[in-house]
Amino acid sequence: MKVDKTKWEKKTLGEICYIYDSQRKPVSKENRIKGIYPYYGATGLQDYVHDYIFDGRYLLLGEDGGKWNAKENSAYIVEGKIWVNNHAHILQFKNNIIDSYICYYLNYSDLMEYITGSIVPKLTQAKMRKIEIPIPPLTEQRAIATELDAVQKMIEGYKAQLADLDTLGQSIFLDMFGDVVNNERKWNFVKFGSLTSSINYGTSAPAVDGGKYKYLRMGNITDNGHLDFQDIKYIDIPDNEIAKYIVHKGDILFNRTNSREKVGKTACFMEEEEMIIAGYIIRIRLNEEKSLPLYIAQAFNTPEMKSYLRRLARGSVGQANINSKELSDIKISVPPLPLQQQFAERVEAIERQKELLQAQLAEAQTLMAERMQYYFD
Repeated sequence: MKVDKTKWEKKTLGEICYIYDSQRKPVSKENRIKGIYPYYGATGLQDYVHDYIFDGRYLLLGEDGGKWNAKENSAYIVEGKIWVNNHAHILQFKNNIIDSYICYYLNYSDLMEYITGSIVPKLTQAKMRKIEIPIPPLTEQRAIATELDAVQKMIEGYKAQLADLDTLGQSIFLDMFGDVVNNERKWNFVKFGSLTSSINYGTSAPAVDGGKYKYLRMGNITDNGHLDFQDIKYIDIPDNEIAKYIVHKGDILFNRTNSREKVGKTACFMEEEEMIIAGYIIRIRLNEEKSLPLYIAQAFNTPEMKSYLRRLARGSVGQANINSKELSDIKISVPPLPLQQQFAERVEAIERQKELLQAQLAEAQTLMAERMQYYFD
């Protein structure tokens, strides 16, 4: 849709909305009573509680604890019976203002000029009221919001399909192999170290701008056993150290140090590009005559194994650890290789589906970025 921005009128957020911040109430975790009503904060849904204080449609915008960098803000629409804590502003809009149009604008814009506080950044109500917003005629607001809603629906659909495929591999694994910790299927039960050809720690060297290699850190391993390359750093490594720290396709990556709930995050590296691992990651190479990487990686991501690893980890709640010796001593069930191969083939088919969906998702996200840039720049 073509627009004539010369007809758009600039208004401040305070001029076009009603603000209900005085009615919000925080409830500490220990005092919350579980229920059916959504409990919202700066960045979205926090919990469900037994009561509500608002009933309607609102735009929530992070006050403190939010994100205000361009294209990563904390504005979102909620509807129905809800509870909101004191970390989000609560807005309803006056006549001739489409709230979803405002939401898209706020989430696209860089609001940092309105943020105060260096230690605890905050978007105060006074500053929020001063945010300037270009307001098209009502018909254009509605058309823009409708177009962006359609693209956003595509993005959410692709994400939902990807999430379903992420859980499909786990479901197939449990159907084929059962509980690998308690070995309910009575497979061969061995120490994990007997399946490996090498177990190595990553490097403690710092990331550098313009480094040659992508640098995998513990944050790049997701909680459900995948690799996320969105926040990637780079590193240079001396030639004589590359062999110790580089990862190849088929290597297993194990997060040895993290919070207790996240220690033991595991992923199978399936990329063609070689990368370097950081010191909180262990690189595991298997003797593939004994077991296959995709089977082992999925085994380490089962609920039973994750629970076992949390119990095994030493250290504080904030930083627990499992070292290479402890990892090697873990007992794990090992089904026959042909059965593992059947599982690996099914996982690889799922990954091919995911690649197609990820490409479609990337296209939809690019389209969203282009359309928002057209309307809001």
